[in-house]
Order: sequence, then structure tokens, then C-alpha cells
Amino acid sequence: MLQDDKGQHYCLVPITPERKFGPEVSNHRARLIRTAEKKWVNGTVLHYCFLDDQHLSADDAQKKVVRNAFELWMNLEIGLKFEEVSSPDDAEIKIGFDQNDGSWSYVGRDILKKKHTMNFGWDLTVPGEIDTAIHEIGHTLGFPHEHQNPNAGIVWDEEAVYAELAGPPNNWPRDDTFHNIIRKINPDTIQGTKWDPNSIMHYPFGPGLIKEPKKYQNGLSPKPGLSKKDIAQVKLFYPLLEKKFPQLKQLQSQLLSIKQGEQKNFEVIPGSSRDYNFKTFGDSDTVMVLFEEDDNGDLHYVKGDDDSGTALNANFKVRLVKNRKYLLKIRLYYKNSTGNTAIMFW
Repeated sequence: MLQDDKGQHYCLVPITPERKFGPEVSNHRARLIRTAEKKWVNGTVLHYCFLDDQHLSADDAQKKVVRNAFELWMNLEIGLKFEEVSSPDDAEIKIGFDQNDGSWSYVGRDILKKKHTMNFGWDLTVPGEIDTAIHEIGHTLGFPHEHQNPNAGIVWDEEAVYAELAGPPNNWPRDDTFHNIIRKINPDTIQGTKWDPNSIMHYPFGPGLIKEPKKYQNGLSPKPGLSKKDIAQVKLFYPLLEKKFPQLKQLQSQLLSIKQGEQKNFEVIPGSSRDYNFKTFGDSDTVMVLFEEDDNGDLHYVKGDDDSGTALNANFKVRLVKNRKYLLKIRLYYKNSTGNTAIMFW
């Protein structure tokens, strides 16, 4: 986060409504859904582009910092890939450089169907500012602000925080400061319990803003770059994919013998070119996504469905081509009992 003679520039996450569940969804089930719902199906290729509208464009030096940040995440050998494309129509991640809008990103799958999903509002070529790009990409991967971890035990001098952020360079109204700093994020949305003050997703704070823990009353400055916990968390949700997957054969159901939050992948090779139905069975919540593999081994999104929080099962109908290779990926949010969830296509 940029520090200049005006003060500390902070990332501002856009406010999105928290998802509500019906009375039929238990608290336990809702918690499991919320923990993973913003995360991507592992093995997804996320395409990014730089918006070229006049007020959103940037020079190559700024873009290079962002490219290097994407590469840093990918070099962790995770199960996600990032590819740059030239058209917003082909991209999930749409990056602008509006200098009047600060730096921000939507979180995880909230970016879908947005025209502008990430912004950089200050000079990224300043030494150390690659961390801003790494931070915003962390949001896109589905990670919230770490200083809002409900297990952190931070007690703020709230009026001091509001006053600090109301002034330059952020000039935030109280609602933005509450949403991005004071507010504790829903405990259901975090994995694990430990607070990481060195996380790339943590803001630095100057003296006089934190009352507790006392050791941070004179300020808190996360170490540069990704922390050990950052790396462990991204590998937990996006582990490196195995090279071979079991084949899902037509009209043969396969049990999803995985735990909540885990993922199962299947290879699908249709015997004829026609429409096929894919469906999960059982009392569970899943997100199911189908990709087509091209001759270079690259995956292209074909179809998907998310049945979380409903009484339905994930299902879709899609036309497949004979002998082409497809990969079906299913992340399990919740299942009511062991061994009662299965997948089939016909």
C-alpha cells in the first residue's frame, strides 16, 4: 500500500450484499457454503485484460507490475492459471487504472459479469508497490482483508480510524471505513482460526489506531510479499492438480468421496456428438463446472452450475463432440451424510 507525504493509500473492496439463506438451510450448512462460495473451482484458467478506455488505461510500466504479480501467484505452483487476453469479452478479470478511484478488487467469483473488476489508483512502479497488485489479485482469488479476521482480536480506536481515513489521500466516508477496516468479516467466510498480521491481505496501520493487541499501539507493518500463511491458504483451496483423472463413464454414477470444501475431477470422453445431461445426486451443495481441453492441453469453460443453498442438485445440459476430451470439476460445499453424493452423465 502506497505511503507518500499525504499518508497511507488503502485498498477499498466494493460493497456487495451478503448472501441470505432460507430457513431450511442450517447454520452449519450456511457456514460451509460461505467458506468456499467465492473461491474458484480448482483448475480454472482466469483470463485478465487491461481496459483501454481513456481514463482506465495505463502505460506498459504499470501493466508490467501487474503481470509480474500474476506470475508470482502462479509460480507458487497452484491449480489456477492466469492468461492475458486483449478483449474484455474474453476476460473474467478486467483491470483499470483510474487514478481518481483508488485501488480495489471484487472478491473471488463476485467478479463475474462485472465490466470493471479491479482498479489501480496510484503509481505501481514505486518500489514495493508490486504488493498492491499482489493484494488485489489475492482478492480476486477469493481472499478477504486479513485485518478484518474476527479472530484477530483487534480493538480499534474507532473515531481515530474514521478521522484518519476521512482525510487525504483516501478521503473515505464512514461507510467505506467501516466496511474495509472496522467491520469484522463473517466468521463463516474464513478458513481456520489464526490471524496473520504479516498477510499480503493485511493493511499497514500507523500509531494510535489500534488499542489491542497492545504491541501494535505504535503501528503495524506487515512484512513485504506473501506470508507463509498466504501461501498455505492459496494451496489449500487451489492445490496443484494431478496429471491424470478418473474417467466418468456414461450412465455410471460415481460417488463424491470427498470432504466439505474439497474437489473431485473427472475426465469425460463422449462416444457420440449430441446433447448430454450432467447431474449430482444426494443431499448436498456443489458447484460443478465442465471444461474442454484443446490440443495444447489448455482448458476452456463450457458450462457450469452452482446449487448451493437450494433444494436442487447441480445439473446442466450441454452438447459434446465425439472423442473430444472434457474435464468435469466439482467442489463440494456441504453434504448431509457420508457417501450420499454422486455424479452421473447420460
